[in-house]
Order: sequence, then C-alpha cells, then structure tokens
Amino acid sequence: MRDLRGTWGQALCSLFGAVLLILSIRWAFIEPYVIPSGSMIPTLLVHDHIFVNKFSYGIRLPFTTEWLLRFAQPQRGDVIVFRSVEDASVFVVKRVIGLPGDEIRVAANGQLIINGKAIERRPVEEAEAAKLVETWPEQDRSDLLEKFAFFEEDLDGRKHIAIQERGDSLPDQEAVQGPYKVLPNSLFMMGDNRDNSSDSRVWGSLPIDRVLGRASLIWLSCEETLPEANQLCDVNTMRWERMPKGIQ
Repeated sequence: MRDLRGTWGQALCSLFGAVLLILSIRWAFIEPYVIPSGSMIPTLLVHDHIFVNKFSYGIRLPFTTEWLLRFAQPQRGDVIVFRSVEDASVFVVKRVIGLPGDEIRVAANGQLIINGKAIERRPVEEAEAAKLVETWPEQDRSDLLEKFAFFEEDLDGRKHIAIQERGDSLPDQEAVQGPYKVLPNSLFMMGDNRDNSSDSRVWGSLPIDRVLGRASLIWLSCEETLPEANQLCDVNTMRWERMPKGIQ
C-alpha cells in the first residue's frame, strides 16, 4: 500500500506556499481595511470593513511605493485609501475631489467650486434622507437628521451623497475656503462628512504615490467591535443591510 503521508519538508513547503499566496494577493490585488472614524459618513460608517482594490491603478514593486505597471489614474469621485501625508504608517480613506493642476474653493454654503465652476449638487429631501439612515440606531439617526443637511453631489457625472452641518447662513460663494491649488502628480481629497473631516483643506495635496487603491466593497459592518480585539465585529451589533455593498 502506498504511503500517502507527507514529509515535514512537504508540509512546510505547503504552508510557505499558502502564506506566500495570501501575501501576494494582499500586495497586488485586495487588502482589507476597517473604517476608524466618521469622516466619510454617510458613504462609510465607523466599523465598516471594506476591501481595497489595489489593482485599480496598477501594480507596485513589493514593499515599495514604486510602480511596476501603471494603467489608470485616480478619477474625480473615487473613494481611495492612502498613506497619510502627516504619518505614512497611518491609512486614511477620503474621496478624490481635485486632480493635478485643479484650483479648488469651497463656498460658505459648502458648494465645491472647481476651476471656477460651481459643482452641481441637489439638496436631499427630508424623507429621502430619513430613508438613507433608517437602518441606523434610533438615537444616531435622530441626531444625524437634526444636525446635518444631506445633498447629492455630481463629480464628472458620478453622484454621491455628502453631508454638512446645518447653519443659518445664506448661500454665499464669496466667503470661501481656498483657493487650493493641486500640485503636479497629486490629488485633492475630502471627506463626505464635510465639516468633520481632516483632509486636503488641512494638510494639502496628496502625492499619488501614497495611494494604496480604490475602496470597492463593504463586506462586513457592525456598530461595535470586541473590546479585546477591535478589528473583530461583535456579532450582536451586525449591520446586515450594509453587506455586501459597493462603494460609490
């Protein structure tokens, strides 16, 4: 009878091969990321677990920022994960607003002005906003609808929902933030939670070499994580309706 038992060497080779395969997938194609803050509400919530498509723009040399192959550039409206300008060990997620050479201003009413043109946006009616957050905990839902105004923004034909704090000021394109000039080979990033986001308005243009990939899918979501392991969801607080869900 043939002995089907493997040797220790074969076992180690199999284990090494499996680990190498997983690392290769994470290096070149897909990497998980957990949303740590509310700067991208309502698109992404705290404790959303997402997949980052690292193949979106090209392939890098392993463990470097150098591109082995580039076949696309980030586009206005993309939600991307990148290394922080302030601390390269920290990963951040924001939306691409400005491309190299663009001039960005933000009007007093929150409207974006890119290269002198006001970006089209539509106020979201109260009933529609309530529907967007109807699966959230009652207290969070009430606070959000009371404190924030929702609007749909159109970036080069790509629409998404953003929020800003309600205020008494009338629309005014004279009182602005900016102008911000986007540097070459860089991007201008903003959070969808416009008044609660540390972004390019604070730390300037993002060098494209710091981009890890495009946020593509929410695959897991929960209200709370485990105290002893903050990367793992508490199964009693799962947000089932958010998974799986594509990111726009």
